[in-house]
Amino acid sequence: MSSRLTMDQQYRVWLVELKQKVRNAQIKAAVKVNQELLRFYWELGAEIVVQQVHSQWGDGFLQQLSLDLTAEFPEMKGFSKRNLEFIRQWYLFYSQLKPATVSITKQAVSQLTLEHEPTQSADWTTLITQIPWGHNIVIIGKCKAMPKALYYVQNTLRHNWSRAVLVHQIESRLYEREGKAFSNFAFTLPQPQSDLAQQTLKDPYIFDFLYLTKNYTERDLEGGLVRHITQFLLELGTGFSYLGRQYHLEIGGPDFYIDLLFYHVQLHCYVVVELKVTSFRPEYVGKLNFYLSAVDEHLSSESDQPTIGILICKDKNKTVAEYALRDIHKPIGISEYQLTQSLPNELKTSLPSVEEIEQELVALDSENGISGNDDS
Repeated sequence: MSSRLTMDQQYRVWLVELKQKVRNAQIKAAVKVNQELLRFYWELGAEIVVQQVHSQWGDGFLQQLSLDLTAEFPEMKGFSKRNLEFIRQWYLFYSQLKPATVSITKQAVSQLTLEHEPTQSADWTTLITQIPWGHNIVIIGKCKAMPKALYYVQNTLRHNWSRAVLVHQIESRLYEREGKAFSNFAFTLPQPQSDLAQQTLKDPYIFDFLYLTKNYTERDLEGGLVRHITQFLLELGTGFSYLGRQYHLEIGGPDFYIDLLFYHVQLHCYVVVELKVTSFRPEYVGKLNFYLSAVDEHLSSESDQPTIGILICKDKNKTVAEYALRDIHKPIGISEYQLTQSLPNELKTSLPSVEEIEQELVALDSENGISGNDDS
C-alpha cells in the first residue's frame, strides 16, 4: 500500500507542499528563537554594563560570570567570557555609548537606565535581533559608525546574506560604493525608478576575483567575468539575471554585439553592460546609447521599463563624463572597476579559452532554464 501511495501523483504533490510548510515552520521557529535569544543578550548586556559601574567586582567579573552561567546551563554555548564581552560591546555600540575598558561615569549610567532600556530601544533591538548573532558580531567588529552598521543589518535582512557574503560585502566597501556611480538617471527615468536604478550602481566595481595579465584585453576581462559569473553577479548586486555575452543584434543589416546583457527583475528592465579596459571616452556613450535604443526596440515588451546602460571603464574623469551625458536621453551610468589580483604574462595560457567559457555558459544557462541567444 505504501509503495503504491508514493507513486500516486496527487499524494506526491501534496507531500511536496507539506514538506515546504514544515521547512517554513522551522525557519519561523529558528527566527523566533534567535530573536528571543538576542533580546536576552540585549538585557544581559545592559545589566553587565550597570553592574561593572556600580559593583566592586573587579576585572575577573566576566570570567566568573562565565563559569557560573556555564555550570548552570551547560547546554547553552553563549556564556563564554569572549561571548559575554561581545554582548557587552554589542549593547554599548547600539546604545550609542563607546565601548571602552575605562569605567563609565555614574551620570552615563543614569542616562543609560533612563534612555537605553530595552523596552525603550524597540526600533534598534527589533532590527538587530532579526539577524543571527554571528552576523551581529561581524558588523560591530568591522563597522565603527552607526549608519554603516545599520546599512549592513538592513541589507542582511533584505537579501538574506550568509555570514561569508556579509564579510565580503563589508570588506569590499559596499556601503561606500553603492549608488555612487555617475549617471543621468535623475533626468531620464521617472521617480521612484531613477532612485532604485541609481542604487543598483556601484563605483568602483571590485573585480578582485579575476586573475588577468598586465596587458589584458577587453575580451579577457569579459571572459573572466563570465567565467566567474557567480562572483560577478554578487558584485553587481541583487536582481541581476544574466542573459548572455556578446549578445547578437542585427540592425539594418550589420551585426552588433553587446558585451554583457542582463535583466533586472526588480527594476523590470534590460541592462546593457559595456566593458572598457581604457579610460572613459565620450564616444563610448554614443555606442552604448545606440545599444539601448536597439534593445528597447527589439527586445523590450510594453511591460518593461526603459533599458539601462552601465559603462564600466578602467577610470574616468567626472567632468568629461558629465559633458558626455548632458544631452543623452537614455539612462546611462558610468563607473570604474578595480582589479586587485594579477598574473604574470607567462601564465596567460592558464586562462580559460573562449571554448571553455562557452561550455560553462551553456551549463549555467541549462541550470537556470535559459534558452540563450548568446553569439560570440
